[in-house]
Amino acid sequence: MSNTFVLSWDCLGLEACVNVTDIDKRKMWSTLKDEDTSRDPNIGHIVSMLTLRARYNGQRHYEIYAIDTVEEITEKDLRQMFEQDPQGSSDLIRQRGRQLYSDRYSENQIKIR
Repeated sequence: MSNTFVLSWDCLGLEACVNVTDIDKRKMWSTLKDEDTSRDPNIGHIVSMLTLRARYNGQRHYEIYAIDTVEEITEKDLRQMFEQDPQGSSDLIRQRGRQLYSDRYSENQIKIR
């Protein structure tokens, strides 16, 4: 079994860490119990909102990635990883995750004044 997380960070650090697997599980069980799921978080909506925030705050150079982890890794673990080593964590997620959005700063970018 594995967990999928959506992570969003910018030049100031990790901003969002969403356990997509937990959302899917809760929605499935609510549906099976015939409970109203209209107010439950929607993964597509969450990613859209993160992307919208990133686009309107381009000066902060957001990156949004999805990553699959073993079941034992929690949101708390990922947050601690980013607190202890932000650059190493970003590099690891870029290497092993799936890019959903990136406005990563590059030294080669043309600066408009």
